[in-house]
Amino acid sequence: MAQYDIVIVGGAIVGSSVAYFLRKEGFAGSIALIERDPNFAHACTTLSCASIRQQFSIPENIRLSQFTLGLFRGLRQEFGDDADIGFREGGYLILASESGLPVLRANHAVQKREGADILLEDADALARRFAWLSTEGIVAGTWGRTGEGWFDAHAMLSLFRKALRSMDVVMISASVTGIERQGGRVGAVTLDNGERLEAGIVVNAAGASGGAVAAMAGLDLPVYPLKRTVFVFEARDRLADLPLLVDPSGVYVRPEGSVYIAGGAEPHDADGPSDPADFEPDWGLFEDVLWPVLATRIPVFEAIKATRAWAGHYDYNGLDQNAVIGPHPEVGNFLFANGFSGHGLQQAPAVGKSIAEWIVHGNWRTVDCSAFGYQRIAEGRPFRELNVI
Repeated sequence: MAQYDIVIVGGAIVGSSVAYFLRKEGFAGSIALIERDPNFAHACTTLSCASIRQQFSIPENIRLSQFTLGLFRGLRQEFGDDADIGFREGGYLILASESGLPVLRANHAVQKREGADILLEDADALARRFAWLSTEGIVAGTWGRTGEGWFDAHAMLSLFRKALRSMDVVMISASVTGIERQGGRVGAVTLDNGERLEAGIVVNAAGASGGAVAAMAGLDLPVYPLKRTVFVFEARDRLADLPLLVDPSGVYVRPEGSVYIAGGAEPHDADGPSDPADFEPDWGLFEDVLWPVLATRIPVFEAIKATRAWAGHYDYNGLDQNAVIGPHPEVGNFLFANGFSGHGLQQAPAVGKSIAEWIVHGNWRTVDCSAFGYQRIAEGRPFRELNVI
């Protein structure tokens, strides 16, 4: 039987960030980082679209992403001269119809107050700025001139995992099968390899399995897998100035080297949790939904060829599509880092920093995450993010 001061369940970007920043904050105790999928073949991290934005509806989400943006801009100072995640600051372009304009304007006002470099323009101005854009049915859009874009998720995760090898963090390849709890404390974690790990603190960073892991401790967390398909396609025309464009329908598209990737327009929570073993792309979605929208919004995309696709899972918070961060109010040594609903990769470093600060210092310092606390889950009180993509 092994003993650890902190056991982190989930070793992808969120869990790795927690471990990394614990050491950066000066935590000298023992840390175990448990990951059931050591190649990250099915991780939310590596199957995401790997993008970062500041176009959220609430300040706290903007602040989390701004911390990560600062990390990206100082990547070599943090991880060494060869650190590179291929960050392309191409921006987001979020379009609105007449019915969506009030929300777009309200979101933009929040973003500007938080110092985000987001421009709000009407349809005519957007058409002049982006010659390839059809503004049919569009009245306005917000465009991130700086501070938004996309990057290599595998490279980002590798930087953290590589750094952890020299930080005295024990990495364990196993699945968690049980969490022992007595009253207001959890005391141990059991693994499918037969090991039992005594734990002073347990951090739930289990991605789409976050709800299932919480249930092992007898705690209710409405976080579950929600399948999303991403398509890769080729087009005859190269749009050098294409941002990550989000249509009012929910369809999005962005460049990826010499090709493009697209997705969206899947119903949020329409059928409840997805099968956690289902990673089969929904090709019908491309033909029936995405392609018609892409061709309408960007006419040169009438002639495109889908070449491949992959499916991954959001760690979806069914209450309000927002993260749950921090300790359980009654089981204080069980901490949540869950439910990011599609924006976990971009916010993971900030969440790792915040959880580390809470453990080491007993309070939030860099980003106040109190609004993301578990109490709202217990009360069924949504803290809703309106800009979920």
